[in-house]
Amino acid sequence: MYGFTGKVLIADLTDGTCAIEDLNLEWAGDYLGGPALGARYLYDLMPANTPVFAPESVLGFVTGPLNDTKSFMGGRYTVVCKSPVTGGFNDSSSGGEFAVHMKRSGFDAIFVKGISKTPVYLFIDDGNAEIRDASAIWGLKTLETEAALKEETGCKDICAALIGPGGERMSYMAAIMNDGHRAAGRGGSGAVMGSKRLKAVVCRGTYKVQVKDPDEITRINRSWKEYSEGPIAGMMSTWGAHGTASNYESAVFTSDAGIKNWGGVPAGLSDEQVQNLTGASMDNKYFVKKVACNSCPVGCGAMLRVKSGNHDFETARPEYETLGSFGSMLLNGDEVSVNICNMLCNEYGYDTISFGATIAWLTECYENGLFTIDELDGIDLRWGNSSAIVAMAERICDYKGIGAALNGASRKASEILGRGSEFLTVAGGIEPGHHCARNNPAMARTFTFDPTPGRHVKGGRGVGTGFAPPEVKYNFDGTGEQDKAGVIRAEFDNLSGVCHFNHFLERDAKYKYLSAVTGNDLTEEYLSNLGLRSFTIRSAFNIREGLRRRDCTISERLIGKPPLTDGPLAGVTIDIEKLGDNFYEALGWDVETGTPTKEFLEKVGGLEAVIRDMYPE
Repeated sequence: MYGFTGKVLIADLTDGTCAIEDLNLEWAGDYLGGPALGARYLYDLMPANTPVFAPESVLGFVTGPLNDTKSFMGGRYTVVCKSPVTGGFNDSSSGGEFAVHMKRSGFDAIFVKGISKTPVYLFIDDGNAEIRDASAIWGLKTLETEAALKEETGCKDICAALIGPGGERMSYMAAIMNDGHRAAGRGGSGAVMGSKRLKAVVCRGTYKVQVKDPDEITRINRSWKEYSEGPIAGMMSTWGAHGTASNYESAVFTSDAGIKNWGGVPAGLSDEQVQNLTGASMDNKYFVKKVACNSCPVGCGAMLRVKSGNHDFETARPEYETLGSFGSMLLNGDEVSVNICNMLCNEYGYDTISFGATIAWLTECYENGLFTIDELDGIDLRWGNSSAIVAMAERICDYKGIGAALNGASRKASEILGRGSEFLTVAGGIEPGHHCARNNPAMARTFTFDPTPGRHVKGGRGVGTGFAPPEVKYNFDGTGEQDKAGVIRAEFDNLSGVCHFNHFLERDAKYKYLSAVTGNDLTEEYLSNLGLRSFTIRSAFNIREGLRRRDCTISERLIGKPPLTDGPLAGVTIDIEKLGDNFYEALGWDVETGTPTKEFLEKVGGLEAVIRDMYPE
């Protein structure tokens, strides 16, 4: 089967076995890969209502058919599991090199169940898999772990998806890291990995993915150069130079980025505070080299060498979301402290979005007298106090004092500490990405009603809607069909393995790549059903867990209840229920419960298991 290895690995850490199965070709045709194929396997492998940290809970690593095919920007893989944060389906993707190494090791997907009695890692080498002792590397930070694995295996050409101390302690903010600074960060996937005492999944191999028409892939790649020097030349120049960090300044001044735990306005930050955190400013001071994911001609990443005062360290340049989390969310304009926090999250294995937002939540609680300075271990956590922000980040990483509770992320920390719920800013229980739902109502719908809530890279009308004029973006009538179309497009990105920034490719290049890889004729009907099927199988996992539309929640502050009285978003309130109604109506689902009808399931196809569960004879 073109684009696939045809093999799936299922490791059981309880009994120490590794089983190799043939890829279910019917499922591969219906779901391709990534979160969709992962959700379909989890639907079968995990019984309904399995506790997140139970032996029966399954963690999956799933590639896409574009991985390792020389298709530009086809370098992403997905981690799937049940989320300890939301209690529902979780998928989180990552770039770098791991997807390619996993394919070359001989597997399209790796699923892990059971719990090991002692720390272990999974070593996969050219189609062979074994579970190895990881006691000597348990407790190491991420870069230390990578180095130790290369030394222990005697292989310099491995690539590992691994956890740091955050995952070992089962923090709800724990990420699964690869390539030093790439992260499958959201939803606590690292906590699930840590609960199984699985330190790493290590891959190497020489398997070559077969593609139907390699010459067509080469042709599409060659056409990119001309395209990149034409319509998108300006954007390409900026993005290629400074990556997602190039968006920070404009996002702050339009209130797209979170400001002061989503309760502030741009006037709360000086021009200097914002400028210090722009990609151009940091690159001018600290740039070392560019970094790119596999098969990416853009290269939006970079390594920095931060030398300032007593500090001298190398770290990946913070992404836009990280700048929002440790910058504007905390009214912080000190670039050294932001880079320190970014480095700590990478080294300890944490999701920067939830990590920074949790500190912002605690800051607002402290500023409002809910905690004393003694309860914060002597840290005077005021807005913009960069040294206090770093001290609190270190407290979380060290799992000491107040930091132990904060490892649960903001909502769980509020429950543990018994206060602060009024200052939570979450969607479905998780801190959302930095695209303000009040500035962009399209994100309000996605944050709230996607089966994996709070994500800025999920489908819908998208981030770009935030640039529309007010009379367009704040018109809550007739949004459903556009919303549905956006879901179909975005689901394809996630399940194919292509980066969401594929707008740097020619229009429809991602579809041309898949056709060249698989040899299949991608009709409009096929692509539509593919996207809808992907969204539905992820939703079906949640439905089987008992989750319904009533459980899709978002903090009132995030949608302007009450509205801000100052700044660009003054007076804005989002009609989230109307947006939800429109979306479910366009899908043809039951609007009240947010569940697919039997007619919808039969029309889309490939969802027989869902039909059996939802509509038994």
